[in-house]
Amino acid sequence: MKTIYILLIFALAFVALFEQSKAEPNKFIMIAAMVAFVYGLSRLMAKVPSKGERNNDDENGSENI
Repeated sequence: MKTIYILLIFALAFVALFEQSKAEPNKFIMIAAMVAFVYGLSRLMAKVPSKGERNNDDENGSENI
């Protein structure tokens, strides 16, 4: 699933940049690509644990020893 999000993010970035390079870019395509890009990034980052969560796990694990 993570691979799908990465491919989606790159594809949407390419679409947005390609559309921007035109003489008259379509604003709706640009907005849709940016919204989908941000959504893909948020879904991808939701799967990555925060730094604080890892530190809490390490501290809790050392107290039990």
